[in-house]
This record gives sequence, structure tokens and C-alpha cells, in this order.
Amino acid sequence: MAKMEVKTSLLDNMIGVGDMVLLEPLNEETFINNLKKRFDHNEIYTYIGSVVISVNPYRSLPIYSPEKVEDYRNRNFYELSPHIFALSDEAYRSLRDQDKDQCILITGESGAGKTEASKLVMSYVAAVCGKGAEVNQVKEQLLQSNPVLEAFGNAKTVRNDNSSRFGKYMDIEFDFKGDPLGGVISNYLLEKSRVVKQPRGERNFHVFYQLLSGASEELLNKLTLERDFSRYNYLSLDSAKVNGVDDAANFRTVRNAMQIVGFMDHEAESVLEVVAAVLKLGNIEFKPESRVNGLDESKIKDKNELKEICELTGIDQSVLERAFSFRTVEAKQEKVSTTLNVAQAYYARDALAKNLYSRLFSWLVNRINESIKAQTKVRKKVMGVLDIYGFEIFENADNSFEQFIINYCNEKLQQIFIELTLKEEQEEYIREGIEWTHIDYFNNAIICDLIENNTNGILAMLDEECLRPGTVTDETFLEKLNQVCATHQHFESRMSKSSRFLNDTSLPHSCFRIQHYAGKVLYQVEGFVDKNNDLLYRDLSQAMWKASHTLIKSLFPEGNPAKINLKRPPTAGSQFKASVATLMKNLQTKNPNYIRCIKPNDKKAAHIFNEALVCHQIRYLGLLENVRVRRAGYAFRQAYEPCLERYKMLCKQTWPHWKGPARAGVEVLFNELEIPVEEYSFGRSKIFIRNPRTLFKLEDLRKQRLEDLATLIQKIYRGWKCRTHFLLMRKSQIVIAAWYRRYAQQKRYQQIKSSALVIQSYIRGWKARKILRELKHQKRCEEAATTIAAYWHGTQARRELSRLKEEARNKHAIAVIWAYWLGSKVRREYRKFFRANAGKKIYEFTLQRIVQKYFLEMKNKMPSLSPIDKNWPSRPYLFLDSTHKELKRIFHLWRCKKYRDQFTDQQKLIYEEKLEASELFKDKKALYPSSVGQPFQGAYLEINKNPKYKKLKDAIEEKIIIAEVVNKINRANGKSTSRIFLLTNNNLLLADQKSGQIKSEVPLVDVTKVSMSSQNDGFFAIHLKEGSEAASKGDFLFSSDHLIEMATKLYRTTLSQTKQKLSIEISDEFLVQFRQDKVCVKFIQGNQKNGSVPTCKRKNNRLLEVAVP
Repeated sequence: MAKMEVKTSLLDNMIGVGDMVLLEPLNEETFINNLKKRFDHNEIYTYIGSVVISVNPYRSLPIYSPEKVEDYRNRNFYELSPHIFALSDEAYRSLRDQDKDQCILITGESGAGKTEASKLVMSYVAAVCGKGAEVNQVKEQLLQSNPVLEAFGNAKTVRNDNSSRFGKYMDIEFDFKGDPLGGVISNYLLEKSRVVKQPRGERNFHVFYQLLSGASEELLNKLTLERDFSRYNYLSLDSAKVNGVDDAANFRTVRNAMQIVGFMDHEAESVLEVVAAVLKLGNIEFKPESRVNGLDESKIKDKNELKEICELTGIDQSVLERAFSFRTVEAKQEKVSTTLNVAQAYYARDALAKNLYSRLFSWLVNRINESIKAQTKVRKKVMGVLDIYGFEIFENADNSFEQFIINYCNEKLQQIFIELTLKEEQEEYIREGIEWTHIDYFNNAIICDLIENNTNGILAMLDEECLRPGTVTDETFLEKLNQVCATHQHFESRMSKSSRFLNDTSLPHSCFRIQHYAGKVLYQVEGFVDKNNDLLYRDLSQAMWKASHTLIKSLFPEGNPAKINLKRPPTAGSQFKASVATLMKNLQTKNPNYIRCIKPNDKKAAHIFNEALVCHQIRYLGLLENVRVRRAGYAFRQAYEPCLERYKMLCKQTWPHWKGPARAGVEVLFNELEIPVEEYSFGRSKIFIRNPRTLFKLEDLRKQRLEDLATLIQKIYRGWKCRTHFLLMRKSQIVIAAWYRRYAQQKRYQQIKSSALVIQSYIRGWKARKILRELKHQKRCEEAATTIAAYWHGTQARRELSRLKEEARNKHAIAVIWAYWLGSKVRREYRKFFRANAGKKIYEFTLQRIVQKYFLEMKNKMPSLSPIDKNWPSRPYLFLDSTHKELKRIFHLWRCKKYRDQFTDQQKLIYEEKLEASELFKDKKALYPSSVGQPFQGAYLEINKNPKYKKLKDAIEEKIIIAEVVNKINRANGKSTSRIFLLTNNNLLLADQKSGQIKSEVPLVDVTKVSMSSQNDGFFAIHLKEGSEAASKGDFLFSSDHLIEMATKLYRTTLSQTKQKLSIEISDEFLVQFRQDKVCVKFIQGNQKNGSVPTCKRKNNRLLEVAVP
């Protein structure tokens, strides 16, 4: 068995206590002190068993690097110091390896870091799961959905510069390998009241400020917006700018994120148009007017803003203006129209703005879900991440309807948290064979029942009050609560019939108090009824449905007159209650993981730990309750192998190696240490320790033993070091002595050798000098004899030379006389010849020099190598005219060849198509000259990149030569319908532009002819072979902006596949077969109402007339 690798533990180098379960003694003060101590040392994460407490540091810490991700990857939860990556890894590995669906619940108040925690969880999972192009695209889309939702759902508050004003639950779906397939996002309770009003020191949603700061001037002009925030009543001005936040850069980030997620350009533009419309709604103001019958009504002061809104949304101005001034009430078969006073008009305006923005946000979530949802039908594993608002308690009774339902949601989360924690604890005890004992804890089901009971719950009574006929106010609702809930132990009110509260002057008359699990909360009843009603007048819904703006129309389906539903829409409270019930049901099917976020101070500053604020959060998060539940049985548990590996040095029998099973080794160890048997229990795979004191005792013993072992190791090391040093010195002395003796002998040898060399050199010198003297004497004798012989030979040679010179002079004289005589004879003969041929020779020589000069000058006057350069040097002499022209022709052919050699295969293909188009249409079709400068692209629709056409792309296996939107002319009335025109190597296809569904498919062998007019229009007809299957409905008549290109490519493709030339008919009148009838298509000149666009009109059954400008 291989030796177990020693790894770091949660207990090593611990600052404070890393797991609150081990805190001793356990009370609120020690809990806070432990958190503060760790916070001061940049340890922002602490465990409560498997729960992670995260304290917001309000600054960047170097604990999220790729190296940290690798450190926590595939490691035991308690193996390293507490970290959010440890919980993320535990959840991901349980999902991947054990096939258990997971959920990560992140809670805490605004500013505690919930959103950042959810981002860290998603980034960790994205980093450790698989790689690949498709997987990376899914991960990128999941991550980029955050900036979009933050822009539209987050806002700056007094507690947080990026506060989530909605609850978000994301299900991330994985395949069997653990690679992400997609996700589904659910949103809860967007704070839409923020759209029309923000508390002092807070902002509206980020997207309004980002749009005005980051949009281009062109986009602002298109939306009729201005950059000045003060121009818009819905934007608070006291905190419009946030330090450290660049709204312009964030706007660019959001646009890029929308593109990555899969928003089309027109969809993004539609979203921004709705945002602009919401901004402009706030600028509509009303003035009172009195009617003849004495009723008050309202009128819009300045209709310019209304006009701009109507232009943006495509709504008739009169329709929207009436909707702001009148309200129609329908009852059975009757309709009653009443005027709205100024207050009611402002209410209607704000209700429309809130509903418009809220529905836009829901549409965004659904649109993102369409893009990130899993595309495969295989079985999926799911990891849910819940980032939802925490418990909210405001001072001075500022708690309203929003805080009430937020706190209700947190009550439900606390309930499921306690239930699942106990369930997990009990399952582990049963799994390990440990006896389970009942744990007493506060069950907040009674509080949940007070709020959600269908009969006498607060939400049920609020709905009942909203639906009750007659005068309904917040005061009547409070009276009803006093009647029904007066005796409930968790409900308090000033008007309660219970005598124990009659003297409680801290309760205002218009408030009630609920004892939540986190503490008492005082709720101001004002606004409960209106906010629960969430009423939008039907006139405004119908006005929105009449908009020509596609997105706005889809947001108000109830405005469709054909689908009028007189049933009252569900209230906000009942909707939220149903959403929470669905969420709870979803969470109960998954293995839970918890992250509790805590805000250390209200100043959003680093290094500040406000104990009172932290204490408040600890109470309402129920963290002490959580620790007590965890410690109710055994405070600490650990597998036998790591336990034995950590503490084996405390027992001689287990140190340094234990040969038997790990459990037996732990039993021997605990018996040796004499730990009381009631302090621990043995499970099937773990040792359970009841009291933290026992664990700390083990840690103290281990620490002391490690110090003893360290001392022993130091002693042995020092002895080894001294012995090694001595042996090294001894060896060095021996080496030095040997080297010195060698050096002395070498030096003596060198001295003897030097002396011998000196003696040898003297003897050799004497011998050499003696031989030199002998050689010199011998050489002088030889030189004397040689000199005498040389003088003799010289005398003889000079005599012979004199004789030869005399003889040569005689011969030269004879040769000179003979040469003069011959020269005289030749000159007499040449004079006769020169007079006869001199002119011709001179002419040829002159002509040769002129031609030579011509070519030399041409060399310096040659034009550029551009084939379109018409310049050519002038002709210097008339007799060179033909040569000059031929040379010009040869040079032009040569530079054309040089220019053609530079073309790539793609360019050659393009020019071949252009040449083919020239042969087919030049001087025949008036549209041809305008097409010369346009490149033939073919694929004008990016089918491969656009996810909208994915189904169409999968249906076509051949290479697409042309992908273009054309107008197909209707056979009956001459009107046009948009179709996608696709040309492949073998077929011609027509598909629906919106759905991408293929409508017609025609083999190229069935295409017989293409007809078009000679005028400047884009109409053309494709004639099909009679009797073919494709010709059952007749020929096709189209209109396109790229007629020349489409006809040329169709001609070349047909020629390539069928080896037959396609007939191209150019005539202002031609026949088209429509089913069983032949219709004449006639082109005429005429003035058009819509400018320069040709129009087509059916004159009779046999004539289709096209008017061309």
C-alpha cells in the first residue's frame, strides 16, 4: 500500500477558528470576535460545517487566481483553508461523479456580496469543467448573461453601488461528463417601483444611465434622447454619477454581452427603444380641466414628449392620449368610460412605465433562456445558483410591501435551510451507523403559516381585501388583520384586541409588527393594497397592443380585443407566493449548498468591521442556530485515513507507519490517549468527535509532539552536519597534502630539466658554428668557379646577338619596301570601288545608328506597368510607325500577363464571373453598368453564423453559392413576399425568411430559361421544364437587388452541372407559366409614388404590368 500523501488541513496554521462548529465557547460574542479576527487577517471565508460564511472585503484580494482554482480542484472540502472555491468544487464533483443535482443558495442583505459570490461560483465551475469550442461557447454565454441582467436589474443604493433589485435563480445544465450544456434563469420580484421613484441617495436601474452616457450621438438622435440626466424626471440627480463606475464603458460591455448571448441587432435596438420610451414617459405632465358636467379631467401639458413616444413605439398619438385621460370599465356586456383626474393620470402614467419596464425585463430573461438553453435532448444534471435578496429591516417604519414579501421569501428559505440541514445531518448519521438523537430547534413554520395560510394568512387577507367591492384602503386592511391575527403570538398591532399590546406606544397606528426568525420587523401598511393590486388600466394595455413596435406589442397580449378577459389578473402577492412555492419545490429536489454573505460596514469601505451591524446580520441569518444544529450531535467528523495520518505521531504503535486497517489504527490511538469513550463514536468510514474540546486537545498534543519531533530532527541533523563537516575537512587535508607533494616534485624536476637544456644548447651551438665555417669556405670556392664560367658564356652570347641583329635588319628593309609597293597597288584599285559603293554603306550605317538611338530612348520613356495606363512615347520618325505600333502592342500584352500572374484563384474566379456577366448583359441590360463596380459576394446572409438559420443550415448538405433575400411576386395580385433564395451545386431552393423553413426545391436540370427586361429593374423570371415535378405550380417571378450576379452565377452553375448553356432572354415582354395559364409580363415607363422602386400590378388574367421609373 503506497504511503498516503500528507496534505494541508483546515486545522493547520488556523487564524481563529476556520469552522464555527469547533468554536469554544459558543456565544454571540465569541462568534463575532472570531469573524473579526479572520477578517483583519484577510480571511473572509469561514465554515459552519458545509456552510460558507463570506464577509465582503470591499476590495480586491489575490485569492481568486487560476493557481487558486487549481489548488482547490478535486480536493476534500476540509483539506484547505475555507474558500468559496471549496464549496463550488464539492458541489461540482458531487454533480459530476455521484449524479446528484445541486443547488447553491446565496443569501445576505444588500451590499453583502451575493452577486459577486454567484459570479465566483460560475467562474470556478467554468474553469474546472471541460474544454472545446462548443463548451467554451456555452460557458461564455452563461457568464455573459450576468452583465445584461445586472444592467437592467441592478441599481445603486445607499448600501451597495451594484445592488440586485431582483431575485435570480439559474439552473446550469451539464451532460454526463460534467460539461455545461446550457442554463435556465428564473427571476423573482423585480423592484419596478424604482423605475418611477428612487429614495434619496439612490439611482434608477443602471441601463438608463449607461444608455445616456455610452450611446453614440447617432443612436441618441435616433431615440430622440439627450445626454443630460436632468432632462428626465425618472432619474434622480443627487447620485447620478457614482465614483469608480464608468457607465459609458459598461454600456459597451452590455452591448457586447448581448451580442455574445445571441441577441440580434434589431432585437437590441428594440430593447433600447423601449428603455427610451420608459424614460420619456416620466416627462409627460398633466394639467387639470373642468368639464361642463362638473367632473375633473386631465390634459397633457406638452404633447411633444407624447409625440416622440408614439414615433418610437408606433402608437397612434390620439389613442395613447385618450388612454391617459379616460378609463373604460367593462362589466358583462356593458362598457363605462370615466375621465381621469390629474392624480389618476399620473398613477396611470407611472403604472404604464413600471409595467413596461417589468415586462421588458421578463422578456429579456426569456430571450436569454432561449439562447443559453440546452440544445440536446439527453438526460441532464443540474446545478442551481440562487442569488436572492436577504432579510431587510429598515429603520423608522420604512418597511413596506416589498420588504414584507422579501422577508417572507427569507422565512421560507430559512425553513428549508433548517429542514435540509437536519436531513443531511440525519442521513450522514444513518449512513455511518451512528444513533440519531432528536434535536430541538426553533421551527419558523408558524411564521410562514401566518403569512401564507390560504384562509387567514396575511397574503390571503390582502388579496381578499383587494377583491372586496366597496371602499378599500390600507386602513381597512389593517383592521382586518387586527380582527383575524390579533391572538397570534408572532403578530403585534396598536389596535390589537390582545391586552398585552395596549400599552405598547412604540407601535404607530398605521403599522403592524411581525416577530420573524431574524427579529421583529415593523411594517408601514401604507401602499400595501395599491402595490398588491399592481393595476394597469385596460385602455393602456390595448393602446400598447396597437403599437406597430413588435416587441412592445408582444409585451401586452391582454390588450388584444379578440382575447379580452374580464377576469381580474392575479395580485402581486399571490404571484410571488406561487413563485416561492415553485422555488422551494425545486430546491427540495436538489442537494443544498449554502453561502451566507455578511456586510462588515455601511460605508462600503475596506478594513472596517462594525460589530453591531455584523451582530444584526448574524441574528437574522440564524447562524448561531445553524451552529447549534450542527453541534447538537457530534461537532467534528473525519474519515479514518486522514485522521490516522494527522495524529499517528501521538502513539508509539501507530508511529511512523501503521500496517493494519485505518479504523483499527484510530482505535489504538484513542485508547492510548485515554480519551473518554463518550467523547467519540466510530462510524463505518468516519470517526465522530462530540466536543470541540476533545479535538483541540488532540491538536495541542499533536502540536507538542510535532515540536518534540522537530527537536529530535534538529538534533540528528546537527550531528549529521558536524560529522559531515569533519569528514569533509579530513578529506580536504589529505587532498591538499597530496597536491603539495606533487607540486614540490614537479618544481624540482623542472629545475633539473632546465639546467640540462642549457648545457645541451651550448654544445649544439659550438658544433653548429664549426660546421658553418666549413660550409662557408666550400661555398666561396664554388661561387668563384661559377662566376668565371658566367663571364665566358656572356661574351659568347653577345657576339651571337650582334650577328643576328645585323641579319634581321637586312630582312626588315626588304619587307618594308615590298609592303609599300603592295599598298600603292591596293590604293589604286580601291579608289575605283569606293566611288561606286560609298553612299549605300553610309546610309546603312546611319540607319543603324538611328534605330539604336530609338531603342535606347524608348528604354527611358517606358510607361507604368498598369494595364489601364494609355500613355505611350511619341513616334520620333515616320519610317518607324509600324515598328512603334507593334512594340506598343507587345508591351501591353506583356504587362497584362504580368498583372494577371498576380491574381489568386479566388480573384480569377471573380473576374471570370464579371467577364461572363459582361458577355451576357453588356449593352443589353440597363442595370448592368451599375453592377460592374459591385463585388459578387454570393452569401449575403451569414447562415453559418446566425443561430436563427441553424435548422436551414443543417438541412442543406451542399455548398451554398448564393444566399440572398429576394421578393417573390405573387401570381394572383402582383404583390411581393420575402423569401431566402439559395443556389447550390445541384439545386435551387426557396425558404421562409422568418422561420428558415424550405418552401421549394428545384433541381438545376429542370431550369430551362431566365427572362428579364432590358430596363433598369431587378425583376427576372425562372422558367421550369414542363412536366417536371418542380413545375407543378408554374414558373417563378422574382425581384432582387443583385439580379446581374444571381443570373450570372445561375448561368455558370447550370453550365458546370448540365454541360448546357442556360438561355438568357432579355425582352420588355415575355411569357410566364402560372399553373395552367400563361401570363404576359410587360415592362413600361412610369412615375412612381414610392420613388425609384419598380412596382408590379396584375392587370387581368393574362397581363402582369411592371412600372419602371
